[in-house]
Order: sequence, then structure tokens, then C-alpha cells
Amino acid sequence: MHLGLDVGGTASRYVLCDGQGQEIARGRASGATGHVFNPAEKDKLRAALKAIAAEIAPRQVTIVSVTLGLTGYGPAVSGEVTGLVSEAFGVASGRVIAFDDIILAYMANFAPGEGHLISAGTGSIGVHIGVDGAFTRVGGRGILIDDGGSGSWIALTALDRIYRVLDQDGDFGSVSLLAEHLLQQVGGNDWSDVRQFVYAGDRGRIGTLAVGVAKAATAGDAAAEAILRQAGVELARLAQALVKRVGPRPIGFIGGVLALHPAISDEIHAALGDGDVRLLSADASLAAARLQAGGNEAWLTILMAQRPG
Repeated sequence: MHLGLDVGGTASRYVLCDGQGQEIARGRASGATGHVFNPAEKDKLRAALKAIAAEIAPRQVTIVSVTLGLTGYGPAVSGEVTGLVSEAFGVASGRVIAFDDIILAYMANFAPGEGHLISAGTGSIGVHIGVDGAFTRVGGRGILIDDGGSGSWIALTALDRIYRVLDQDGDFGSVSLLAEHLLQQVGGNDWSDVRQFVYAGDRGRIGTLAVGVAKAATAGDAAAEAILRQAGVELARLAQALVKRVGPRPIGFIGGVLALHPAISDEIHAALGDGDVRLLSADASLAAARLQAGGNEAWLTILMAQRPG
């Protein structure tokens, strides 16, 4: 059997398939990252892998390969990640292929060189992977630098907006509806509640506030809708950067941000004009499981060539 894993910060998804690429089972576990240099993050990844292994165990199958897309993965952690996967599933290290989850998302949606992919979730990033495996990346530098158009960016932009109004006017006034929905998501009305939520949390937690922004926009808050429209512009900017650097290709968008409010996709389409824009939803964990089951030699060749050592 071949196991495919799509591991993100909030959830890990898996698919088990047979040698012909037919799905046998699927499920999910807790999230993790590739930041295994942090002992706590290493423990999270180990726990997620063990939970998946325990769920598969009653099937009494032999897993011969594992393909893993892991958020935050990099070559520097290859050895540790491969070791954790091998330990959890009893698979030889040579049959473990690990890479960043954005590469898995691209592989699930495009052939090498076929398109540009923009991912808009907690963070945002754009990528193109050429037929020769050349990797072009735009964005994806984290919320402290940018991640424009992402859930975290939407949340922080909205918080900035309401507190600027509060500073200027002494109350939330013109942004009261937006403030109401944000503070409801936070779970408290005081600055101390917001401070605790933002500065004691991680980016995934911060990004959940984007739901409050979307609710406010749906309820008619003009400031909230303006923020969401600007998010669409920011995401389109990533696509425009890839087109400028690599050339015109179909442009695929994925991620939970796209489902928040129609204003986001409206602005994406407006900014990209006549470009071939697609909202995609391919099954990343199934694509991972099928990689080493055969039938995807172009991607297998590229990914094997990029393995450290």
C-alpha cells in the first residue's frame, strides 16, 4: 500500500491507496509543521504520524511508500522528518519522499510547468514549478513581513482598521459592525483580550479572525468589504508576479480564504482580466498517495532529483 500525507498546521490528512492508485482509506489527525528543530513542533509531528499509523493498523496492511507534503518543510530537516515517518510506518527511508505542502498542492493540480498556483489560507504564497523542476516562489514570507491577502493578513488589517478609528474618535463608530464581529471571534471586548489572542497565539489562530471580517462584510460593513477586496488585489499581485517572471500560464487559486466572501474572487478576476483563472480543489493527499504507485513519472523524477543527498 502507498500512503499520502498532507500535513498542515491545523490538520493532517491521509489517503491510503493500492498499487493501482485506487483509494483504500482516508482520514485525518491533528496538525503539525516541519519546524522539527523546535522540540514542541517535533512532538506534534510525531503525535500526528502515530495517530495516523494507529488508525491504519487494524487494516493489517503493509505500507511500502510514504509521500508527505508538510508545511514548513525544508531540506535542513529532511533527515529528521524522514526518520519520524520511517519510525511511524515501518517504511524504508528510501521510500519516503517529503517536500513542502505547496509543492504537493501544485502537483495535485498541475503537470510540471503547466500553471501558476496561488495558495491563500492562513498565509499566502505563489509558485511555479517548471518542467525541469525549477522552482519560482513569490510571497510566503510570513505574517510579520507580508502574506498579503491571507487569512492572517485580513485579520490583522481589520484589527488595525478598528483600532485606528478608536484612537481617532474614541469609539468604534463607523466600524462598529466590524469591531463587533472581530471581538466576538476573540471572545472578549477589552484590549487585553485582543492582545492575548494575537500575541499569545500562532498565525493559525490569528487567521480565524478573517471569518469575523467576512461576516461583517456580509452584514453590510463597508470597511470589512474593502479589506476583503484588497485581499483579492493582493492575491492577484502574486499571480501577476509569476506571470511577469515566468510567462503566461493558467492561474489556479486554492485555500480557505477564497470561500470567505465573493468580493475576494471578484477582485482577483478583475485584476487578472482575460487571464485563465481557476478556483481549484484537487485532492492533495490522494495525489501524494498515488505518486509512488506509478503513473506520475514526470513528478516522481523531479521530486526524487530534489531529495537531499
